[in-house]
Amino acid sequence: MRHPSSMSTMTGAVLALAAFVAGPLAGQAPSPASPSAKSVKTEKAWTPPHTPDGVPDLQGVWSNNTVTPLQRPRDLAGKEFYTDAELQENQKKERARLALNEEEGPPTEPGTAADVHYDVSEYGLDRSQAKLAWNRRTSLIVGPEGTVPPLTKEAVARNAERAAKARGHEFDSADSRPLGARCIAWATAGPPMLPVGYNSNLQIVQGPGYVAIETEMIHDTRIIPTDGRAHIQKDIRQWMGSSVGHWDGNTLVIDTTNFSDQYPFAGAQNLHVIERLTRVDEDTILYQFTVEDPGMWTKAWSGELPITKIKGQIYEYACNEGNYGLANTLNGARVAEQEEAAKKNLK
Repeated sequence: MRHPSSMSTMTGAVLALAAFVAGPLAGQAPSPASPSAKSVKTEKAWTPPHTPDGVPDLQGVWSNNTVTPLQRPRDLAGKEFYTDAELQENQKKERARLALNEEEGPPTEPGTAADVHYDVSEYGLDRSQAKLAWNRRTSLIVGPEGTVPPLTKEAVARNAERAAKARGHEFDSADSRPLGARCIAWATAGPPMLPVGYNSNLQIVQGPGYVAIETEMIHDTRIIPTDGRAHIQKDIRQWMGSSVGHWDGNTLVIDTTNFSDQYPFAGAQNLHVIERLTRVDEDTILYQFTVEDPGMWTKAWSGELPITKIKGQIYEYACNEGNYGLANTLNGARVAEQEEAAKKNLK
């Protein structure tokens, strides 16, 4: 009997963070993997192409699709990298999982949310139906622990207070629902930019003094100035913060502050994210990030993953236009309230 599964372990890890707060294309042979995303290089020193204004060219359509979880599973504690043999076995299992899902549908447990969700493989949205960037890391978060650090005592208390205020009011109105359910913001769009269950795609466009990064989920675009300007004033908070960038050799360094305390990590009041994008070969960008907020976590934490070039384009993610789930959820809550009121009247 197959075990129930979510759309991906990555999706679960990212949604958990937002709350507290496969192989290559099917049928292709797996490509050799490096010990770390840092060692994704060609044998010869590779010089990236440059834009007309003389900076490294990161433009194109890319994917950060991966099966590597954000946080290291407990059974892999202390193990930062897979061996080559283990990685090949993981690739084999991912191809087998996809083949089984395409034939029989994904394994689900009757009565669960997953059981009534559409079959992602039927619509070409299973993670292994798209190009995957494999590497030997056991988690995107680097270091011996491979996990998000503990919350500070202040953050625990602050989040508990927020949860207590919301308890019993989760379905009062659209304003009570999570940002993703309202099509306002998706935590994986970042920064930091993290893989999601499907449509883990992004497009980079450059112009003199600017870099634009659009994520397919949830159709957000960051306009990042690289002309030396400072962040906006401190009292202005934005969903995706205030990003400014500069070039460190062939690496684009993006510094982001001025986040709302609701996104991407609810409860983080002074979030600071540093991202580094380095094109290491024609088809690969090494993406590294560091997240810190001394009032939220006991220490800063960092991660890295390869971003791979894909053919095609970014398609419109029409979230609001097809957001039947929000209306259905609120309608269900009203029906439940009416049923509860009718029971009380019978007593």
